[in-house]
Amino acid sequence: MKRSTFSLLPLLGLFLAALTSGAAAHGGDQPLANIAIHRARIALDIKANIKASPYVLGQKGEDTEWVTIEYFSPNTTINDWIGVFSPANFNSSTCPAVNVEGQDPDICTAPIKYQFANYSSGYVSTGKGSIKFQLINQRSDFSFALFTGGLSKPSLIAVSNTIAFKNPKAPVYPRLAQGKEWNEMTVTWTSGYDISEAYPFVEWGMLWSSPTQTPAGTLTFNRGSMCGEPARTVGWRDPGFIHTSFLKDLWPNKEYYYKVGHELKNGTIVYGKAYTFKASPFPGQNSLQRVIIFGDMGKAERDGSNEYSNYQPGSLNTTDTLVKDLDNIDIIFHIGDIVYANGYISQWDQFTAQVEALTAKVPYMLASGNHERDWPNTGSFYAGFDSGGECGVLAETMYYVPTENRANYWYQTDYGMFRFCIADTEHDWREGTEQYKFIEKCLSTVDRKQQPWLIFIAHRVLGYSSGDFYAKEGSYAEPMGRDSLQQLWQKYRVDIAFYGHVHNYERTCPVYENQCVSTEKSHYSGTMNGTIHVVAGGGGSHTSAFSNSTPAWSIYRDLDFGFVKLTAFNHSSLLFEYKKSSDGNVYDSFTIDRDYRDVLACVVDSCPPNTLAH
Repeated sequence: MKRSTFSLLPLLGLFLAALTSGAAAHGGDQPLANIAIHRARIALDIKANIKASPYVLGQKGEDTEWVTIEYFSPNTTINDWIGVFSPANFNSSTCPAVNVEGQDPDICTAPIKYQFANYSSGYVSTGKGSIKFQLINQRSDFSFALFTGGLSKPSLIAVSNTIAFKNPKAPVYPRLAQGKEWNEMTVTWTSGYDISEAYPFVEWGMLWSSPTQTPAGTLTFNRGSMCGEPARTVGWRDPGFIHTSFLKDLWPNKEYYYKVGHELKNGTIVYGKAYTFKASPFPGQNSLQRVIIFGDMGKAERDGSNEYSNYQPGSLNTTDTLVKDLDNIDIIFHIGDIVYANGYISQWDQFTAQVEALTAKVPYMLASGNHERDWPNTGSFYAGFDSGGECGVLAETMYYVPTENRANYWYQTDYGMFRFCIADTEHDWREGTEQYKFIEKCLSTVDRKQQPWLIFIAHRVLGYSSGDFYAKEGSYAEPMGRDSLQQLWQKYRVDIAFYGHVHNYERTCPVYENQCVSTEKSHYSGTMNGTIHVVAGGGGSHTSAFSNSTPAWSIYRDLDFGFVKLTAFNHSSLLFEYKKSSDGNVYDSFTIDRDYRDVLACVVDSCPPNTLAH
């Protein structure tokens, strides 16, 4: 059997106290945080072995492939496990040098995924096992390691041969997003090519027309860009290079083809897969427009690895259900808590691969959540540890959104008859702040005759939720959430406000200052006098309980995984549907039929100034 040489080079040291505190800060929710990799010791057993096949992946250009792992241990336990490491060399020679006293680690990088050895039936009794992992192209080679001692005190007893994709640097996982102008589409993707060795571009055009090549900008970041552990320590993995190209002057609702590429110094061009997208309608254009909104999805592994904590049990169902209906979707909003990588950088690649079928076809717009941004002393409104030290860098770099400043993750985007105002709840939104001024400008500058459907989006609940942890605080929302904003929602007649953060689904009546302003539940028409608030945080992460009592403003609650679909048929008719991820069926819905004059009518705290006739 071909084996790699696992050399034990001089150890370089690592700040173990920081690693321990980082893991504790996340409570073990991220499955990779359950592995105390900084405590791992190397105890290679000459009788144990592990082999991976095939040696070369992606022979026909695939960027995802299944591999078979065969292994043997002479002394088995039910806690033995297999870690997938990339890059393949993961010994202490790769540790950053830190001059501290104490015992240095043998291994200082977490695996990108893991599986218990007894996942293969008969392993504990025979010592032999065989399992499959699904790998994605992540710009480097892979090796597989057999550990005993469980996750808390791992001991490495065997390391496999090295395997790799045929072209590890290949451009992969394109992500579309609306540009700053309505007729601009951005394409972001990941590769292993720096601009010193290849020129990135997008080749695109209308169907049946000659292609255009548009250059792309390139970004990356390093370990020093991270704000804390584990992102700076065991969770660090080189992100490669992230490229973004801006396709401008698009025809409204026109279909375009595109593929990303890199021109090497010798003139050779390496292409990614070919895709198509439909350009945005002109603001106010009267056409069928379909919008998906959800939060808190995360990622999961199709090979069954990692997810022993049921951290994101509905993630794949949501993804797959949306893919099945993709021909009936125009734009998607994932409103915070995107990946739940929590500082394990490799998981962002895993997520971009999971949602590629969506992001390569329709604009995939993000909002910032606590698991993307929060870290103490980094400018977050909340001083939590939820980002695992990422402090927004991954979200800001891996995906494009049309912000003025990516570090401030608020923006507006127009899609036909919709105006979307996306807030960043991880920065201060209160009256007098920069973000408050943005929100008011976004709401106040929309022409409701042309864009009648005004939507507010934020991650944390700034409006209404009867989620259990909010109810216990007595706020039924983020503390201070409604204090500043509810008068803006009322003044500018926001139709619907969407939130994530609470992992369930809830819809309110049209409400203002805790009071329902309509007795209707399924059909709204006439004067617009209150905003409907919707929690759509059941994208895939573990569900959040409701309070025992149901507030009067709560119309529908569901403790399950799902998403919302808005369908604008014209300037007067909107359909709202809540669908479950498990079957794609509708479980809650309502319609709005409203003319332009109904938005102009005078209501409480929203009365347009009268113009006196002369």
